[in-house]
Amino acid sequence: MEASADTALYPLHRCKTVYLVRHAQGIHNVEGDKDPSAYNSLALLDAHLTPLGWKQAECLREHVNKSGLAKRIELVISSPLLRAMQTAVGVFGGENNTDGVSAPPLMVENTGVYPCDKRRTITEYRTLFPAIDFSLIENDEDALWEPDVREANDSVAARGIKFIDWLWTREEKEIAIVSHCGFLFRTLSMYSKECHPTIQEELSKLFENCELRSIMLVDRSVLGSDSSSWNYSGMIPAE
Repeated sequence: MEASADTALYPLHRCKTVYLVRHAQGIHNVEGDKDPSAYNSLALLDAHLTPLGWKQAECLREHVNKSGLAKRIELVISSPLLRAMQTAVGVFGGENNTDGVSAPPLMVENTGVYPCDKRRTITEYRTLFPAIDFSLIENDEDALWEPDVREANDSVAARGIKFIDWLWTREEKEIAIVSHCGFLFRTLSMYSKECHPTIQEELSKLFENCELRSIMLVDRSVLGSDSSSWNYSGMIPAE
């Protein structure tokens, strides 16, 4: 009897659990719902969260704590834009900083009143988010961003695939990612092409603001090199 083609087995150490989160509602979402062209407005380039967006982040924070996810997630990765980092701090930040003295603040006060019509440098973001590690970003300014050119969908998808491959260089097994609707949609659409139509629909559905979805990454190309910490060889100990 042959194994069913509808199921599959894979070594656990070649899998990662990833929790994908779209940022909470930003002021650009409010304007974009009225007029889609607002999403291209330079006046809303680095939009901050709305009061509703902060409420959404609060609700998701409550969910990740009640469900136990907060204790399982080993790493949080955020898009370096204000609305995404505000969401990351609002949802995942702060629980481990218990003494209030030695730990730096995750975010300075009043980040929601900063101008939205400029692309901030990483140096500026470090001032706003002192506890976030920006060391993986090589340039102080976004070298990929062009103010008058909207990135092509294929380019977004290619960045997404490169990012997923990079995740395999990390040792963490459960990772949260706070990003944007377009990036998540284009990336997941690429990975869903060979899936069952039902799975395609699940993966490719557009994210709502502050929506969280959990997915399993499988290292089919052996990009990761770490071995299992749970497997046991069963060999007889040497005398």
